[in-house]
Amino acid sequence: MHEFRNGTPAGRLSVVWRKSRWSNPNGNCVEVAPLPTGEVAMRNSRFPDGPALVYTRAEMTAFVLGAKDGEFDDLIA
Repeated sequence: MHEFRNGTPAGRLSVVWRKSRWSNPNGNCVEVAPLPTGEVAMRNSRFPDGPALVYTRAEMTAFVLGAKDGEFDDLIA
């Protein structure tokens, strides 16, 4: 099985990227894609061939739950 690493050029990943419907037309968003290993890749939509960050499902779960709970609201205020 293939091992995915942080910094892998996102354009080299054979995955289906998706972004939030909250994204704006200027491309100010991140995109995520499930990896066959169960991990999740993330990239900057403005640099689609740039580096991908790879997170475990547990890491993504912790982040999403924190975001839903408002833990990061001070970052966008």
